[in-house]
Amino acid sequence: MNNEEQVTLIVGTFSEIDAKEILLNIISTKIHFHSMKNFSSQERFGKDDAHSVKRMADLNHDFEKMKEIIDQAKANNLNLNIHSTIHISFSEKQK
Repeated sequence: MNNEEQVTLIVGTFSEIDAKEILLNIISTKIHFHSMKNFSSQERFGKDDAHSVKRMADLNHDFEKMKEIIDQAKANNLNLNIHSTIHISFSEKQK
């Protein structure tokens, strides 16, 4: 077993329409994940999941930044070159 792996998630040149669909869907999915995790924490423990609350704020900021980048591409009639690699490594579980 390797201690680190890489997976290419996105690689290519995309129109602003395709880039918008791909990128905003990924970020929206992550926001939804943390929203559900926070909701679960509220229901189970009566308090927010601090990590999820912070990640949602960060992801909402990233969402707006992506929209600005895509709008720039559209305004200038440009494609977007996107390269995204996921790096995965193992670590000990916390007790």
